[in-house]
Amino acid sequence: MKKKFLKIILIILFIGFTANYVFRKFNFNQNYQIGDKIDSLNGVFVYYNGGVNHILERNKTEDGYNLGMKYQCVEFVKRYYYERYHHKMPDSYGNAKDFFDNKISDGQKNEKRNLIQFRNSSSSKPQIGDLMIYSATIFNKFGHVAIVSEVNDSQIEIIQQNPGPFSPSREHLKMKMEDEKWKIKNSRILGWLRKE
Repeated sequence: MKKKFLKIILIILFIGFTANYVFRKFNFNQNYQIGDKIDSLNGVFVYYNGGVNHILERNKTEDGYNLGMKYQCVEFVKRYYYERYHHKMPDSYGNAKDFFDNKISDGQKNEKRNLIQFRNSSSSKPQIGDLMIYSATIFNKFGHVAIVSEVNDSQIEIIQQNPGPFSPSREHLKMKMEDEKWKIKNSRILGWLRKE
């Protein structure tokens, strides 16, 4: 009886992971084609990517700076920082979750990104233009990164590329002051990075 139950659980897990892989790899939203412009922030476009695991070629600037894999979340935020602030990260590689370094104290410089890093529970309130860093999950081992596009005392708005075929490019996250520190009410948020 235990072996039969274990087989059923394994089959369910296999089907679940397979369905998740297929959904994340291919474009099931026929309203957009991969590469369509779907949003912008300060003239920098957000492009549609289909499934979050869909990958095209690497995007580089004319001077050879690596922006990342086309239409992934990292590519948008690095392209935005390059075009808006003329910012190049010293370490131009890595997944979204790798933008946040757990060894760095709140308010200290993240040398790999050449940005100031704040933890999700910081005396420094997020600002427009900050990079919001998400941790990995069981279904997304790479994490996620977005840009803060609006801020008030109770929430932030982020703009993102590659949130999934049916997810919006903008999302609102609740925020509040706790023990004299600003906290984004989302357990996946590691923190935020800011240009000096």
